[in-house]
Amino acid sequence: MTAVLHLLKGADPGLAQATIVRQLAAGDHVTVAVLQAAPVPDLPEGVAVFRVPDDLSYEALLETIFEADQVIAW
Repeated sequence: MTAVLHLLKGADPGLAQATIVRQLAAGDHVTVAVLQAAPVPDLPEGVAVFRVPDDLSYEALLETIFEADQVIAW
């Protein structure tokens, strides 16, 4: 199982949503970090979503980045 972190910065979340759905179907562990006021797409159950810095500090985000097998910024 791959640990994937998606960083949503404010782009259209549609492509991110489709990618996340495919990764979940493949059995990956998916986490989403939403930066500032970026929109959050409708995500399936099982996706951990954190707003930075409200739910996840920048220090914790950095740790999460290094713990992930793959990081995708949108």
